[in-house]
Amino acid sequence: MPEVVEGREFVDEDWYGEEMVDRVYSGCTFRRVDLTDASTQRVTFTGCTFANVRFNASRHHDTALVRCAVERSELFDAEFTGCKLTGTTFTDCGTRPLRVTGGDWSFVSLAGADLRGVTFTDVRMREVDLSGANCSGATLTGVDLSAATLTRADLSGADLRGSDLTALDPSAVRLAGAVIDAAQAVVIAQALGLRIG
Repeated sequence: MPEVVEGREFVDEDWYGEEMVDRVYSGCTFRRVDLTDASTQRVTFTGCTFANVRFNASRHHDTALVRCAVERSELFDAEFTGCKLTGTTFTDCGTRPLRVTGGDWSFVSLAGADLRGVTFTDVRMREVDLSGANCSGATLTGVDLSAATLTRADLSGADLRGSDLTALDPSAVRLAGAVIDAAQAVVIAQALGLRIG
């Protein structure tokens, strides 16, 4: 069993390139920690705060950030594969270019985030908050966006094929140039009150 680190504060630490495996952090604070080029595997963060943390070019596999707060942090070129981020909130973060494959990002708040050109593939994002987020040119394929908050989101030019768009109100988002499949076209037409003959 991995050791559980509880309630510790890490400030101005250099974890550049560190390989973290089978660790557990609970209620910890990471402030101005450099995780550039770091990697995590089977690491769990629960109820932690990340403030001004550099996640640049970091790689995360089967890692969990549950009910965490990520504030004013940089995720340039970060990758998350099979990770669980349920209930985590991102505030004033640099999130481009971010790549997410698989995993569960349900109940995550990315409200107002700049997500231009990011990639989410086969990710569970039930009840995610993307209100006011700029997702133009993003790839959101095979994503479960059921019950998501999408008000004022910019999805123009985004690839949305295979994603659940049942929560989408076409009148409340920007969709110009977005790519969808035939089944999604039916869902959007119905949301507009159109009858399909």
